[in-house]
Amino acid sequence: MKRFLSILLTAMMLVSFATVTASAAEPTKITFWTFQELHVSFYQEMAKEWNEKYPDRQIELDASALPYDDMHNKLTIALQSGVGAPDLVDIEIGKFANYLKGTPQLVPINRVVEPELNNIVRSRVDIYAKDGNFYGICFHIGAAVIYYNDKLLKEAGIDYTQIKTWDQYHEAGKKFLAATGKPFGTVETGDPWHLWPLLASQGGDLLDKDGKPNIASPEMEKALAFNQELLKEGVLAIAPGSGHHSEEYYGLMNAGSFGSVIMPMWYMGRFTDYMPDLKGQMVIAPLPVWEEGQPRSVGLGGTGTCVTNQAKDPELTMDFLAFAKLSKEGGIQIWKMMGFDPIRTEVWSLPEVRDTPNKFTDFFLNNPFDVLTEIKDEIPAIRVSEYLPATMDALKNSVLYRAYEDLADLKTMLPEENAKVVVG
Repeated sequence: MKRFLSILLTAMMLVSFATVTASAAEPTKITFWTFQELHVSFYQEMAKEWNEKYPDRQIELDASALPYDDMHNKLTIALQSGVGAPDLVDIEIGKFANYLKGTPQLVPINRVVEPELNNIVRSRVDIYAKDGNFYGICFHIGAAVIYYNDKLLKEAGIDYTQIKTWDQYHEAGKKFLAATGKPFGTVETGDPWHLWPLLASQGGDLLDKDGKPNIASPEMEKALAFNQELLKEGVLAIAPGSGHHSEEYYGLMNAGSFGSVIMPMWYMGRFTDYMPDLKGQMVIAPLPVWEEGQPRSVGLGGTGTCVTNQAKDPELTMDFLAFAKLSKEGGIQIWKMMGFDPIRTEVWSLPEVRDTPNKFTDFFLNNPFDVLTEIKDEIPAIRVSEYLPATMDALKNSVLYRAYEDLADLKTMLPEENAKVVVG
């Protein structure tokens, strides 16, 4: 009898173990929406690394990339209706504030963010926070820099390392125009990327300290007036196609038609992918400022990846998100795959990042991380509130066109435009 009970107990234990093992090995499906195909590739790689590292917490990533507006609109409907949202989702910073109105339909992720605050650039999670809760994690710092065509500058007798202020940039631009017949840089009528650094170095922003539209600020008037002056002189030109992401702009910049461009560090990938003829000609530098001592950068752009309140396993989804975006492994892949400046600061000095050649280090004449290390304490965060989407739309759809194409009187135009956003 004892032998029978022993055999029965052993059999029951084996069945139980087999059941637990099978259960542990069964992957949990995580649905993920984004508006960028490259993000799909990144998360697929991180899911592979996660499954290798955590065999008892396997995941099956079901990732979909939709057009920008379609994805955000579909997400809004799903969250409002309480049905059909993904477990994990990318929300672009210009839209993010829309999802923090009222009671956010996103899961607070403080459990994974707070232990890492000393290891990351905090502003890149603060921009996705509300009432003490973190709701998203960014891919990158988005440090704004200036890209110079050093080959053209040298032909014009210009040393870019001596350009420290906007006045010096102006003087160099006049010299460049006289020597080459080409504009020194470009401004966008359809995006504010080129403009934001000129506000930030003055302590300004698109929103005021209360999060309200700040289009009519003295800082905005000063920045736009400066660009208007350089446009009239031919030192600057309006970017073909209205911005630095248009095919027309890529083609002309690739052909050496402009001497510089102001964009965040994440723009490196646009050079490698769309302007290959500039390889070995471009350098990355800190931005000029109005007065020395002001911050030479600002954190721009961003995608906050979030866990929705419809996630089937929010804890597992949250842990995977942290692994992808907060870990050392994730930071390395963010740089290797996308050329972004990772928010985890230790990654900047790792040999796999700092000293290992890739298509980005091969393209530029200097190492991007030398510049990032130089300006790491000069990257203020932009202000974010529910007014940011409408304020950005006003810049894209009206303000910048009127300022640059029409050369409108700023003292009249800016208050008009600001009032429209406030009323709207």
